Amino acid sequence: MKVLFMTNMPSPYRVDFFNELGKSCDLTVMFERDRDYSRDTRYVADQYKNFKVEFLKGFALGDAEAFCPGVIRLLSKKKFDHIIVGNYYSPTGMLAIEYMCLMHIPYILSSDGGMIKEDRGFKYKLKKHFIGSASSWLSTGRMTTDYLAYYGADREKTTVYPFTSLWKKDILDKPLTMNEKNTIRQRLGMTENKIVISVGQFIHRKGYDVLLKASERLNKNIGVYIIGGTPIEEYLQMKEELNLRRVHFVDFMNKQALAEYYKAADLFVLPTREDIWGLVVNEAMAYALPVITTTKCIAGLEMVENGVDGYIIESEDYLELANKSNYILSQDSQMMCENALLKAREYTIESMAKVHYETLCKIIKSKEQDK
Repeated sequence: MKVLFMTNMPSPYRVDFFNELGKSCDLTVMFERDRDYSRDTRYVADQYKNFKVEFLKGFALGDAEAFCPGVIRLLSKKKFDHIIVGNYYSPTGMLAIEYMCLMHIPYILSSDGGMIKEDRGFKYKLKKHFIGSASSWLSTGRMTTDYLAYYGADREKTTVYPFTSLWKKDILDKPLTMNEKNTIRQRLGMTENKIVISVGQFIHRKGYDVLLKASERLNKNIGVYIIGGTPIEEYLQMKEELNLRRVHFVDFMNKQALAEYYKAADLFVLPTREDIWGLVVNEAMAYALPVITTTKCIAGLEMVENGVDGYIIESEDYLELANKSNYILSQDSQMMCENALLKAREYTIESMAKVHYETLCKIIKSKEQDK
């Protein structure tokens, strides 16, 4: 089975997924950029073990997309049993879709996530054309399926897959004991009794100003560690003005170093204003952390159940964020931690690749039956 997967750039979790999927099929992956230029230069992967790579040349647009006319040559030069378009929102993806529609080449549209925004007029018609023209769809869950259907996808031809950045081996067997956490905290220089962490870029969309406001109202024994790079001046000023001595900004770090912070923590918070998924939610739950995130985080809406493994709150509600954080950290959260692990085990790279491969086989079988 020859498969072409089109995407924007080689982020580490995607490369891991492609390497796993490539064990089951003859996989070629097309990238339109070499990396996301808005992220730390270390956020890139180049271990292409089980798939062929096509890096297109084109005109850079923004930090992670490009317009690459060469995609037409790729599509016309080689024949594939399946073409999966993951970059349908980029100019290169749109050009590829236009060409495939013109040449009557079926394609599968893959979406990491999406939220309905009640588009109207030309913008709605444009999205409906590029999304609705696919022959099948791959979705990360209920919210994404609703989004795709709003723009013309057939629910009967939409398959839900577990979206993740984690291998099965990355998920803890059981929650860490307090002694184990304290050993790690001593190594990291953490002095607070309870630890909240958040991981993400220091940009407005992630909502760290909301977390800073909430931190002012957290119980006195709680430390907050925000990990993701160099904080912007606004956050530094807020920390100073609000006298947030127990808030710590931590630089970007690799997966192995970041694991220590997850293991040391008691709670994970993502106060995002918009995340079409939010893979850090998967990561936190894999380390047995209860999660508080917002109604604007699709990973949270799919994975977090209120009172079971965390809470979902409104994105700007710093008072509720403080209240829920204080509540979780003042209780015995052992059951929440165990429930978080159970949920994380449903989302592995192995199962993600397996669902993709089974879907591709099912589509081929259906085509053969229709002949």
